[in-house]
Amino acid sequence: MRPAPVTAAVRVRRAEVSDLDDLVALEESSFAQDRLSRAQYRKHLDSESAQVLVASANHRRFLGTAVVFFRKGTSVARLYSIATTPQAQGKGVGSALIEAAEDAGRARGCRSLRLEVRKDNAVAIRLYERLGYARIGEYANYYADGADALRFEKLL
Repeated sequence: MRPAPVTAAVRVRRAEVSDLDDLVALEESSFAQDRLSRAQYRKHLDSESAQVLVASANHRRFLGTAVVFFRKGTSVARLYSIATTPQAQGKGVGSALIEAAEDAGRARGCRSLRLEVRKDNAVAIRLYERLGYARIGEYANYYADGADALRFEKLL
């Protein structure tokens, strides 16, 4: 049986323990360094200060994930991580995950969502800018390999 096309409606929901294998596999295939471990994902699934989101289509076809952090005493949410499977890239999955992260922030009373992105990740930077994110700064040597990061923010 052939897999259904990715163009089916994308559904974003809160991740469950049953998603752990898919979350870890996508993390390992998407990032060479600065990865979340299985234990970290497991901790975030039950955390009040984090929300792990997953995108799927066609009843459980795993397409991507986003991790949002919330810190007590601040009205700023942080998009810590976002990744999509290769077959989902360019199909609106990243946009759906970011919109769900924004909704999660609004539901918690956050006024803005911030993120960092590799300075050399032109595709992601274009996506964030298209979705209304403004560049607010830069971090030198931010990533484990020494790459710089750009900081973006969107008011919710």
